[in-house]
Amino acid sequence: MAEMQHYKKLLFGFLLILAGCSDPVKEQITQQMPITEQRIIQLGNALDEGQVRNANLIKQYASKLRSSKPDLSALINEFSKDATQQSPMFLALKERLNTVKTQPNMFANNQAIFDELLNIYQAADPVLYSDALSDPLNVLADMSDGALPRVNSLSKAQSQQANNAQDFGTGEQLIGNPSYGQWTTGSNGMSFWAWYGMYSMMGDLFGSRRVNYNDWGSRRNYSYYNDYGRTRYSSPNQLRKQTQLDTRTRKSFESKGQKYTSAYSKNRTGSSSLSGQSKTAQTSAKRFSSNTSSKSSYAKKSTTSKNASFRNSSSTTSRSFRRGK
Repeated sequence: MAEMQHYKKLLFGFLLILAGCSDPVKEQITQQMPITEQRIIQLGNALDEGQVRNANLIKQYASKLRSSKPDLSALINEFSKDATQQSPMFLALKERLNTVKTQPNMFANNQAIFDELLNIYQAADPVLYSDALSDPLNVLADMSDGALPRVNSLSKAQSQQANNAQDFGTGEQLIGNPSYGQWTTGSNGMSFWAWYGMYSMMGDLFGSRRVNYNDWGSRRNYSYYNDYGRTRYSSPNQLRKQTQLDTRTRKSFESKGQKYTSAYSKNRTGSSSLSGQSKTAQTSAKRFSSNTSSKSSYAKKSTTSKNASFRNSSSTTSRSFRRGK
């Protein structure tokens, strides 16, 4: 009998070890991976079939601008890609998913991998993605000198006044968005915005001066990416770099006894008629930021909740092409 009790204890201990070895988050990753892959495929199909509202408006705006400003055709053609699967934002989502699939060791733990899969899944929602396209769409609107109305956004003058913002020139909605450029540190230690490829034409065509992070961080205007979509449309590594740059700039100001207002300390005023998905994403983004602080899903342990993405909210109606600014 004593021997039987001994074997029972050994068996119970072995079962406990097996239970400890199972990872429920890993199982969630296995389940979420094909769902996220399918969502991106569906978004690509929606773009191809003209089912993403602001993508359609980008096509319309680009067509009108080519007629009225043929000298800007090269830049307009670049922005036209935002209405397709060649959009830098769409390609970035695919690249992030590929990183999860092929380089899982870049993440601190399984929870960080699962969080990233959820973020990609939600970013690929066609309605949320359409809202994200309001930034390049409104750059086209600004290029028209007011002939084409902004969408999902107040006019530039209204938002500048509301935010006491500085005018950083045509294309300022995309400053800070890693799909279109990056912050580069010069020999003087100051960071400035450097556009990728063809987007650098904006500075040449519109005479925009070089934008320093110090100025932009405290005096930026509203943009969808920076005020609503940053945690959805950035990789964990990009978010980490943004946090590091903002922290470094704040410390530089403090060392000189100067006050610094973070680029991300508060949401700027300027959104108009965004979807319910974007509004709930904004709410959860605040929680995401407070949970992660300067931590990275790549470099450090992630404390992000698997539900850190959306809360319930009522949706609103987006503006139509013919409605006012």
